[in-house]
Amino acid sequence: MDPEFSRRVPVGRIAAKGMETSIEATPEECRALARRFGIPAIRDLACRYRLVPGAQGEVMAEGWLTAHVTQECVVSLEPFEDAVAESFTVRCIPAERFREDDELDPFSIDEVPYEREMIDLGELAAEELSLGLDPYPHKPGSAIPVELLDVEEDGDTDADGEGEAPKRQPFAALAELKKKHN
Repeated sequence: MDPEFSRRVPVGRIAAKGMETSIEATPEECRALARRFGIPAIRDLACRYRLVPGAQGEVMAEGWLTAHVTQECVVSLEPFEDAVAESFTVRCIPAERFREDDELDPFSIDEVPYEREMIDLGELAAEELSLGLDPYPHKPGSAIPVELLDVEEDGDTDADGEGEAPKRQPFAALAELKKKHN
């Protein structure tokens, strides 16, 4: 299956001194990527690349990605517009030489495989966008209403000042918030 956003570049087309190129997703590709990432919308996605060939078919890819997305706030469940700007560096390695190590160095450059002498810059940009999306997006100014927060006072007493206050379930505040918005 082809990726939603594909821009293949032949490795042989990359000059010895390197090359620069830019790509942009079409509106249809943005809609398909939004479905893939489970977000309401992607308005635009563009990425500028500097590609430099290395030894044994390796290609160093530096990228600068920008996107405008619509995300859903985890607090209010309201959609809101957000901008994503990421820079990244990856080493593209021929698939036959690529191996996933069990012990990854978190400070090393990411490595991605490519096949049939073609690097897919669109899919690379899509993957980087997915990493740049906030997994718990908050609409600016959103907050859980104080009355829904489970804050225990000193003494753990009930409203009459006697006995122990009943404990709220961990997700009770979210359930009440959801009821308010439905």
